[in-house]
Amino acid sequence: MYWIDRLESGIRRWQVYPERRVKIYFTDRFVLPLPEGHRFPMSKYRRLRDRLIASPVHFGDVFLEPPAASDRELKLAHDPEYVDRVVRGELTAKELQRIGFPWSPEMVERSRRSSGATLAAARTAIGEGIAVNLAGGTHHAMRGTGEGYCVFNDAAVTIRTLMDQGLIARACVIDCDVHQGNGTAEILGHQNDVFTFSIHCAKNFPSRKHPSHLDIDLDEGTGDMAYLAKLEQGLAEVMASGPYDLAIYLAGADPYAGDRLGRLTLSKEGLRMRDRLVLDILMERRIPIAVAMAGGYAPNVEDIVDIHAMTVLESARIASLYC
Repeated sequence: MYWIDRLESGIRRWQVYPERRVKIYFTDRFVLPLPEGHRFPMSKYRRLRDRLIASPVHFGDVFLEPPAASDRELKLAHDPEYVDRVVRGELTAKELQRIGFPWSPEMVERSRRSSGATLAAARTAIGEGIAVNLAGGTHHAMRGTGEGYCVFNDAAVTIRTLMDQGLIARACVIDCDVHQGNGTAEILGHQNDVFTFSIHCAKNFPSRKHPSHLDIDLDEGTGDMAYLAKLEQGLAEVMASGPYDLAIYLAGADPYAGDRLGRLTLSKEGLRMRDRLVLDILMERRIPIAVAMAGGYAPNVEDIVDIHAMTVLESARIASLYC
């Protein structure tokens, strides 16, 4: 188990990768107005970008604001009537409760930009190897409904748009958020040109899990060593079903031991090794990688930012290897 050996070796220090420039797409100017006390950590996006800009490790990286996903792009993955009702503010109270956000024009724009950022990162990755969306990972949004803080499914929108434009023929989604990617599975899980993989806590949201091409259900309390072993096995199966023209990696900060909604017990170092395992396997096969942050609900927002920042650092390391 090479990756477990690396974890046990105690590699703990940050490294600077000087000969790299990674494109990082941000959407934090488009703030979703939420009621006081709402548990979605909206502030993490701006805090993450501020952290990265202030770090000498990311000197020279390029921070870009993406265009919003268009109605046409959204409708390649979602039911056209659902997209229209979201845009016009015609969702029912029950539908909004399922999403977890109140409707507003800002919600629509924020959701468009989040999908647009993953699409922009994927376009860049096809030419440069890897790019990052500091948001995204909205994997609970299904074809005709939103759910779990997800309005549009950025991975599905990205894959279907790039296929429609003839830029890719096959893709995979590697979802390491602690919650099963039910929306991605519902939209893409029966397609032969996409391989969807989700590794998640079994006894956790969502209660109804649509089958991915590969699902790995983990027991509550799973920690670093067992997680990495299962992930390594899963990635071998994903790669065996390739080749792929694009991989979308949903990192997720919520397998962290301190997460309110996670139920797993990974350390920050274990999550860094998770990122390294996924990204190195993809890079070794020269599969372009679009990275999205996905969920994170630790009570201390700085813990979420720490974990996301490590994912971006590992992405920058991969970018240096393409130079």
